[in-house]
Amino acid sequence: MKKIFFICLIMAIATSVFAQEKPEIYDPELNGLEQIQIAIKNAATENKHVLVQVGGNWCGWCILFHQYIKDDAELEKYINDNYKVIHLNWSPDNRNEEALSLLEFPQRFGFPVFVILDETGKRLHTQDSGLLEEGKGYNRNNVMRFFQNWSPKAVNPDSYKK
Repeated sequence: MKKIFFICLIMAIATSVFAQEKPEIYDPELNGLEQIQIAIKNAATENKHVLVQVGGNWCGWCILFHQYIKDDAELEKYINDNYKVIHLNWSPDNRNEEALSLLEFPQRFGFPVFVILDETGKRLHTQDSGLLEEGKGYNRNNVMRFFQNWSPKAVNPDSYKK
């Protein structure tokens, strides 16, 4: 009887794990150019930069990064305080070719790839996410340093005047 209960318990746990849906972070229905324009407009009014995370719901590292940020309150706050974040879809359903052309073809680095725009829409930096990885996850210090180095304060020349 204990064996049957144990086997049923294992099967129930396994079923619930596999039944969990992957989060839908990227919306293939959205027009990437429109997403970028809205984010730039909002960034300008809030004195922020735009963080464009390019990837897709098919990309395990993209989903992992999104969850990594959500699980770290300090990182999430820093990003929300300094950036307007958009998730730009790249998939067979919608490659957002015009948007990626505007961003100067960041897909050459693989996915996810991060593009930082200033409040006018000027591309400041494209980050290969592989340089932020460590083992099967991300290196917190490298991730935080990346966001700090491209924040509005960091690129403002007035920040360096005595």
